[in-house]
Amino acid sequence: MNGPARITALAVTLAGMVLTMSGCNQLAARDQLNKGVEAYKSAHYEEAIGHFQKATQLDPSLPMAKTYLATALAQNVVPGLETQENLKTAQQAIDIFKDVLVKDPHDVNSLKQIAGIYYQIHKMDDAKEWQKKVLQADPKDPEAAYTIGVIDWDQAHKNVLSALQAAGFNDDGAGNVKVPKKVMDPLKAQNSELVAEGLQYLLQANQNRANYDEAMAYLNLIYRRKADVDFGDAAAVKADIAAAEDWRTKAMGVRKANEEKKNAGPGGITMDSNGNLK
Repeated sequence: MNGPARITALAVTLAGMVLTMSGCNQLAARDQLNKGVEAYKSAHYEEAIGHFQKATQLDPSLPMAKTYLATALAQNVVPGLETQENLKTAQQAIDIFKDVLVKDPHDVNSLKQIAGIYYQIHKMDDAKEWQKKVLQADPKDPEAAYTIGVIDWDQAHKNVLSALQAAGFNDDGAGNVKVPKKVMDPLKAQNSELVAEGLQYLLQANQNRANYDEAMAYLNLIYRRKADVDFGDAAAVKADIAAAEDWRTKAMGVRKANEEKKNAGPGGITMDSNGNLK
């Protein structure tokens, strides 16, 4: 056999070996993926992470392997815990979800997971940014809009408490009309955009889910922060508090209806607060 022929034969042989090895790796990767899923279902998240990592190493192109790995890592993130290890785990999950998004920029699950992880580790600006990306992919998503509104309310509320406590006042939840102008004016400027955005997204959440009692409850709260922003305009403050009370009443009614529906038995039978059928 001449030189070129030997080279060609060797290349064909090596190619066959590579294909065989590739096939073996794919089978092994799927086995690791299945084992990881079983471990995850049993809440053995560390074990699941190990299997998913092996699956991605054996076959980087395996569908869902990266998503499962990132999801298992996210499950290990402890909300509010700012230790180096916890933040590292959170960042690992975020990075893998971002890698998934490189191939599928509109993968809503990855977008929502990233937003949720940022929320858990209290990176609220990042959480809002990614929830807005969720809404770009799915404008009708009520949870994304709700979360943005909650973040805005929370920041505005903290601003109010900080400013009032520093001046020796307590928040009355009704516009704080008795607080001096010199205290409220800076607060108005600080909270104006937060309240406007929060109101916008909470209303959007309620529009996208008619029985969203949590969104209604926060609409009550955001209108009370709007009353602070409208400080000095008695008519506007009065309207804000009236709107807040209206949403509070709606939230209570819808929550009750949701609970009754949840507790409903076959044939429309419901259970009262004492556990009696009616």
